[in-house]
Amino acid sequence: MNFEPLEKKLGLKFKNKDLLMQAFTHRSYINENPSFRLSHNERLEFLGDAVMELIVTEHLYKEFPEKAEGDLTNWRAALVNAKMLTSVAEELGFNDYLLLSKGETKETGKARAYILANSWEALIGAMYLDSGYKTTENFIKKYLMIKLADIIKDGSYKDSKSKFQEEAQERVSITPVYRVLKEWGPDHDKKFTVGVYLGSELIAEGQGSSKQEAEEASAELALEVKNWK
Repeated sequence: MNFEPLEKKLGLKFKNKDLLMQAFTHRSYINENPSFRLSHNERLEFLGDAVMELIVTEHLYKEFPEKAEGDLTNWRAALVNAKMLTSVAEELGFNDYLLLSKGETKETGKARAYILANSWEALIGAMYLDSGYKTTENFIKKYLMIKLADIIKDGSYKDSKSKFQEEAQERVSITPVYRVLKEWGPDHDKKFTVGVYLGSELIAEGQGSSKQEAEEASAELALEVKNWK
């Protein structure tokens, strides 16, 4: 895989090209190619996640001295969540550079989105090791922090539960209530169905691998059902 076009596109110049390649190497590729000279990208992802959080946090802290911790936390969460990272990775053409097994290559949807978000974090980790904090900070400001203005403008930093509660209280003066309707699966892989109610009326149901995830899914659907988006 030739990563030179990606480096050129992103304005990067890796001293250690193996670090760059490793950032895009998925575990499935190693499983299918055990003699491959590099490891998968999960350790880089672990490092990159922490580096990114620090850089984003520092930027928000310095640029918005008048904002309370709650607002900064919500903005940071909107910037570093998997959905945002997947979107940025797609925009930058990461799909063309992923080293995946033949099976994973065919996967799309959530599975691919998860891999793309992880590759972004791994690239941040690789960049930090290769070029240091300042280069990594400049990269994150250029490609991720520019999303902040839109996040603030459209209110997307608010999660669906917060949005639905605000709309429900404003429109019908009712605070939504969430109830677990069903749970199944072994302890290490539980699934939940949660319903969101306005009074006694069930508005929507959502599923997730945690109660919180299922609540968020039900709130998102409820906003669509009520046409409150």
